Amino acid sequence: MTFEQLRHFLSRVQRDPELRRRVEEAITADEVAHLAQELGYTVTGSDILRFSGQTADGVRVTRIDHPGEYPGRYY
Repeated sequence: MTFEQLRHFLSRVQRDPELRRRVEEAITADEVAHLAQELGYTVTGSDILRFSGQTADGVRVTRIDHPGEYPGRYY
């Protein structure tokens, strides 16, 4: 995949406050990718992680390292 699909998705995130809220609440890159896929974008969590540190249409992708692999996974 080129980053074109991701750039289009981020542009939509910039224009849609509800989508922006959902993206901000997502914990993993895979969750964000799932939101993109629901809207028809061919984006994976790996694509999002590779884009970390870059900006598209005013949206900056930043990887956040959470303690533990996935919060709540080991209950």
